[in-house]
Amino acid sequence: MNLTYIIGLVAALFVFVLGIVLGINLGPNATPGAPLFDFNIGNLGNFFDAASIFIVIGCTIAIVVASFPGKTLASIPKHFGVILNAKKFNPMYYIDQLVELAQTARKNGLLSLEEKANEQSDPFFKQAIMLIVDANDPDKVRAVLENDIECMSARHEDAAALYDKASSVAPAFGMVGTLVGLINMLNNMTIGGDGASSLGKDMGTALITTLYGCILAHIIFGPIANNLRIRDSEEVLCKEIIVEGIMSIQSGENPKTLREKLLTYVNQKMREEDGGKKGKGGGE
Repeated sequence: MNLTYIIGLVAALFVFVLGIVLGINLGPNATPGAPLFDFNIGNLGNFFDAASIFIVIGCTIAIVVASFPGKTLASIPKHFGVILNAKKFNPMYYIDQLVELAQTARKNGLLSLEEKANEQSDPFFKQAIMLIVDANDPDKVRAVLENDIECMSARHEDAAALYDKASSVAPAFGMVGTLVGLINMLNNMTIGGDGASSLGKDMGTALITTLYGCILAHIIFGPIANNLRIRDSEEVLCKEIIVEGIMSIQSGENPKTLREKLLTYVNQKMREEDGGKKGKGGGE
């Protein structure tokens, strides 16, 4: 579970709501003898406007739907599964698997890896193993795998672009809602008439739509796009490790040397943890 995303999202909403209902009795205008903190839940009602919600959320969704094909839109539930799964891509797992494959290949030859390939749940890993089992040219193997990675990243970027679009459109329609509110306010502002009675409502619509647009852009859509790109970089790293490992196995590289090479792809903490495991009997 991606706790940082959940904690950040909940914290942002909590601080936002707290800022609305909380009053602090400090400063030169503080009331003597009054409590330091004052909570007014009724303030929340000032920040609800049905027309603003309709304009910002409705138009944002409509423009996103108009901007992307149905296949991309249908993947939205999958996107949330991706960003919430923080442990899906583990580089050390692939390093261990590749070192084990290298040991098997040195003992029994590349053809013995076919059985290992069938045990893999990762289609990319399985494909990579089968490419060397089938005795393909090393340049061809690398070209096929690297092209696969590039195409995958392009698809992931398309998914992140959906939320980038929503993040840019939401504030724009917030401004549109502001203009709508101002236009209504000016049209109803008649001298000596009843226009003053709707002045507050129209001004509220004008300001709250901008607020809604900022919330959608920076609390909802922005973090989703960023998390999708982070997951993409994690998956690309694991696949680059697979490519380098598979090419080294095909060239007959020593398993110990292979591990040392693949560990350069991960941070120092992971390397130290791997060294600790080897010190306890986890080495080759």
